[in-house]
Amino acid sequence: MTNQLPATPQAHDVAVYIGRFQIFHNAQLALLRRALAAAPECVVVLGSSFQARTPRNPFTWEERAEMIRLALPQADRERLKFLPVRDYYDQARWVAAVKQGVAEMYPAQPSVLLVGHLKDATSVYLRDFPQWTLDDTGLQGDIHASALRDAYFGAAADGSLEAALAALVNQAPASTLQFLRAWASLPHYAALTQEWESLRQDKAMWAGTPYPVIFVTVDTVVQCGDQVLLIRRGRSPGKGMLAVPGGYLEPRETVWQSALRELDEETGLRLLDSDIQSAFKAVQVFDNPDRSQKGRVITHAHWFDLGPRRPPELTAGDDASSAEWVPIAKLAGMEDQFHDDHFHILDSFFGLTRSK
Repeated sequence: MTNQLPATPQAHDVAVYIGRFQIFHNAQLALLRRALAAAPECVVVLGSSFQARTPRNPFTWEERAEMIRLALPQADRERLKFLPVRDYYDQARWVAAVKQGVAEMYPAQPSVLLVGHLKDATSVYLRDFPQWTLDDTGLQGDIHASALRDAYFGAAADGSLEAALAALVNQAPASTLQFLRAWASLPHYAALTQEWESLRQDKAMWAGTPYPVIFVTVDTVVQCGDQVLLIRRGRSPGKGMLAVPGGYLEPRETVWQSALRELDEETGLRLLDSDIQSAFKAVQVFDNPDRSQKGRVITHAHWFDLGPRRPPELTAGDDASSAEWVPIAKLAGMEDQFHDDHFHILDSFFGLTRSK
């Protein structure tokens, strides 16, 4: 159980509370109540918005907003505003998006109180808002959303959902448990349960290593005119999701060699060395610690531009169930279909979110 925090005098116009809230639990509720006690209105910033459903991010921002509303009395619900923010995997862009979102809600530049807890590396972002007053509340119970998600999705294997929810009665509001019970009847639950089990088995293979495992991968962003080459993943994790072609670095290959090999294996696209060299535009490393569900994965994305020509024929293979040329202009509306951070890899090369 969490302790009720003492009320903070309402010396601020607005309180801001940032989180992912996947699943909303009692420690988060305690912080939210403190924010509501400290200011007339509270902006709840919902991170990891607009992306595909995964075991780490199973709920849309609208579903999380509803989960939060249900935990409060009606009078407090009316004092909430919700600000969905995507994961840019770029701290400066993310901070700017949060600031801009709050500023658009309150153009008169109110006094802002930022409520949170500086617990570890996952919360150092709280220091990136020096213009706001930070209320570091301290630890509000030893509750972790990741453990709640493991219990929730792990219960599907043996049909113990009710037992799992009963075990969480002291960790999450009753309204959250009711939400989870109802949500489990949707098709998303069964699909994400399979994804969760696949990831669990994959991580179990590396559980005995003496050091944390860091994977190195390669990806290829291939542009042809106003289109880009995408695949549909044929295996978990991310089965059925869109991605750029790529895979693991082989022990005796350079990242360049691995990138071209994976491109050939997954799409059948094989060009002359001279064509590849002239089409090469850039290579960029993507190494955000949270970019992949598999764990710590560092990828090297190679960008090739084949120019204004007829797109080459494709043949899907290996980990890809399909391969296709997709208009770049359509990508911004397909964000919630992409595996891991692949939408943001494309965003870094094509500026898909600059107008958002």
